[in-house]
Amino acid sequence: MAQGHMLPMMDIAKLFAARGVLTTVALTPRNASLFEKSVERANKAGHPLQVRLLRFPSGTGLTDGGENFDHITNSDETEKFVSAVRTLEEPFNELVEAARPDCIISDMFLPWTVEVAEKLGIPRLSFYGSCYFTMCVEAALRRFQPEKTAESETEPFLLPELPDPVELTKSQMPNFSSPKLGALLAAAAEAEWKTYGIVQNSFYELEPTYADYLRKKLGKRAWSVGPVALCNSNTEEMTDRETKNAWDDEGKEVLRWLDSQKPSSVLYICFGSLCKFSPAQHAETAAAIEFSGCRFIWVKKKGEVLPDGFEERNRGKGMVLNCWVPQILILNHPAIGAFVTHCGWNSILEAITAGLPMITWPIFGDQFYNEKLVTQVLKIGVGVGNISWVSWEVEERPIIKRESIEEAVRSVMGETEEAKRTREKARELGETAKRAVQEGQSSYRDLSCLIEELSLLSDQKKSATETE
Repeated sequence: MAQGHMLPMMDIAKLFAARGVLTTVALTPRNASLFEKSVERANKAGHPLQVRLLRFPSGTGLTDGGENFDHITNSDETEKFVSAVRTLEEPFNELVEAARPDCIISDMFLPWTVEVAEKLGIPRLSFYGSCYFTMCVEAALRRFQPEKTAESETEPFLLPELPDPVELTKSQMPNFSSPKLGALLAAAAEAEWKTYGIVQNSFYELEPTYADYLRKKLGKRAWSVGPVALCNSNTEEMTDRETKNAWDDEGKEVLRWLDSQKPSSVLYICFGSLCKFSPAQHAETAAAIEFSGCRFIWVKKKGEVLPDGFEERNRGKGMVLNCWVPQILILNHPAIGAFVTHCGWNSILEAITAGLPMITWPIFGDQFYNEKLVTQVLKIGVGVGNISWVSWEVEERPIIKRESIEEAVRSVMGETEEAKRTREKARELGETAKRAVQEGQSSYRDLSCLIEELSLLSDQKKSATETE
């Protein structure tokens, strides 16, 4: 129940519905309100998509409307939120008992759905929310614990058995301040061994060796169905998918400004829906952007403070936005040349699909692992040098200096041969991503195979019931 998970899961629901599969999405009321237009559009197109509501528990101590992580501001609220979500098992079980579906697909952070599926004797599929590479990294860390060989928090260590030489440091590994969140992650990992398989928002050609490693070496069943955001094919769908409020006059001004810029000349800066930065970090970032000479669009959170005079000095050269924007629409504009990203998987995959190189700035969660795929394996991005995992609720964290940020920007947006190679690799991957979802191609085939397998399981169950 976080924006970065709900968006791709709704896209997956739309993909199933577009194939004629009656698809029901279980959401709490406030989260459901975010997707009203998407559901309405799917049904108008003749795709059988419906929503069923689960009442979010009252008396949780959370702020009004706190039905997803966007509203969580501190570790105490994280604890309350995790406890509240756990209470959804009973109403979800009642919903499933009444609907009698052939399959459940749930987010990995709802591990109790495994038990609900077991009661009905139907398969539960897990939506992981990241990539094959990161799943393989996490498996290597659990199996081999290579971090124990490092003598300090910042000494690099090699991850054993992976198809590529990948290095991490202890400081880049998750360190959750919330005990309940840590316990939830452990439960989610355990549930993965009971689940029927994994629905992956990736495409085979992006990380073939890791898809094969997960399936053959680790023995997990997985289907690549991404990039799922490509099911939103026009401006209206892209806008409705990502904006909580109307993409109003400010948005139109952004698009007009982008239309006036040269191709691949604008740097897009956005750190997702959860992370906040201190004024000191914003001062360093702002200085780096100014010295780099790049034109830019910078999406920041409400309440975050940029240096005095920055916006005035850069009027016409860049835009600072304080609203939620349709990121896919912006990334695919011809004027965008690169993306400064926190390395959330959705953002990475959206940049890859748009054919853009990245400046990577991971902060928490699986973002440091995702960064390794971009910089060490795919080689379509350059890091700013952050090595400190800090939870999203914390604003104060080690400062990344302007020199490191500027160097990363120049190494991707500049005219060196290396920068040109990076941009060309990103462009080629973007073309491959778009092909993957087309009829007859890898992700299209995987979804077809999954639907066929689930249909066969359903028929077998019905036949067995009739025999009894």
